[in-house]
Amino acid sequence: MAKTILVLHGPNLNLLGQREPDIYGATTLADIDQRLHELAAHHQARCLCFQSNSEGALVERIHQASTQGVDAIIINAGAYTHTSIAIRDALAGVAIPFIEVHLSNVYQREPFRHHSYLSALAQGVIVGLGAYGYEAALRYALDIHAPSFSK
Repeated sequence: MAKTILVLHGPNLNLLGQREPDIYGATTLADIDQRLHELAAHHQARCLCFQSNSEGALVERIHQASTQGVDAIIINAGAYTHTSIAIRDALAGVAIPFIEVHLSNVYQREPFRHHSYLSALAQGVIVGLGAYGYEAALRYALDIHAPSFSK
């Protein structure tokens, strides 16, 4: 059975490629999504990508994942990482394994970015690898040797 991976992008990630390129680089969100779709297809898996600047829309999409056979979630919650108990509770509520991803190394940035409401529940956290962090997370989620990601 092919795996289905949901990739969630939080606020301002729609501006990738133009927003603070010294921090986030020149890669666009469309570039990232395209690469993830190609990688998933290569592994006979399905990748669903969703971006929203709205906390509520992200929570609703997490809830939907539980009825769509999603095997794993990759999430870059952006600034909501540091503020959203609602996203944390949604992830806990659906009990779908997830990986937290951040393009920049949040520990080299402002102190308020050092805390994540999501990390304690995550299978893993990838920070500072730029767009490759998403690919690394997807490769992990697709790896058949990751028992917590297999159904």
